[in-house]
Amino acid sequence: MIKNRLKLGNADYYLVQNLLSSSFLSKNLKTKIYRTIILLVVLYGCETWLLTLKEVCRLRVFENRALRRIFGPKRDEVTGQWRKVHNEKLNDLYCSPDIARVIKSRRMGWAGHVAHMGER
Repeated sequence: MIKNRLKLGNADYYLVQNLLSSSFLSKNLKTKIYRTIILLVVLYGCETWLLTLKEVCRLRVFENRALRRIFGPKRDEVTGQWRKVHNEKLNDLYCSPDIARVIKSRRMGWAGHVAHMGER
């Protein structure tokens, strides 16, 4: 199930990768594209997923790859060389909960709906 969602998310990612790496678009607009096009496809039906640590790791790798495309490489101030942005810095730049937290919050919301349905 999750593997299929990641395949669909990858397909969407490759469709918009030129937009995500464009220097003409703002980082804010790129993150909105990521959240509205790619992330929604990946997270469709996530309320019912049973996540293992391996799957959470896969989801985070997917998200970090997309965020690295959005925020691009950074120049090291000391050496002057270009390098990838570290995961902690990506999380700071993204300013939104990571994909695992989004899934957990959606699951809790779904559990609330199910609990409420039982009262009728």
